[in-house]
Amino acid sequence: MLEVSAARAEVANAERAGVPAELQAVYRAEFQYVFRSLRRLGVGEADLEDLAHDVFLAVYRRWADYDAARSVRPWLFGFAYRLASDHRRLSRHRHEVGGVIVDPADAARPADEQLEAEQARRAVLAALDTIALDRRAILVMHDLDGHPMPEIALGLSIPLNTAYSRLRLARKDFEAAIRRASAARGAR
Repeated sequence: MLEVSAARAEVANAERAGVPAELQAVYRAEFQYVFRSLRRLGVGEADLEDLAHDVFLAVYRRWADYDAARSVRPWLFGFAYRLASDHRRLSRHRHEVGGVIVDPADAARPADEQLEAEQARRAVLAALDTIALDRRAILVMHDLDGHPMPEIALGLSIPLNTAYSRLRLARKDFEAAIRRASAARGAR
């Protein structure tokens, strides 16, 4: 992630550029959420930070359209979803090359628990990767992030019944992916 000095420099640059203080606060508070959301939407590790910044550039351009009465996360997720979708369409992003970036170890937890948690995280990401992006977005927002369906539908600009239908189908796809992965592990 960004180092503290780099983050402070970005904030200072944003202030000089006239970025609204509210947007700066949203950036500082929600950057990690956007980063995680992009990962869950299948963006490769090497592109996560750049694409997260691109999300906030798009948000900056549309900041005047933001309704402060609404929750900001579904609105941000809508930007992340659209940019991830565009990003994944590019053929050069279909297969990531290079090493795997692993989150640093947490010294407070035993190594076996950390390994189990990392394996579970990878299994969830692999299962999510098998789900069509339009369904995956709703599953991530609802089941992982805990957003209510009306907020999700509004954030993604889709009818509420479509959102419910996609959630049902995504859960079915996710369950099937987990079963396939379990069967593959059992066959070894």
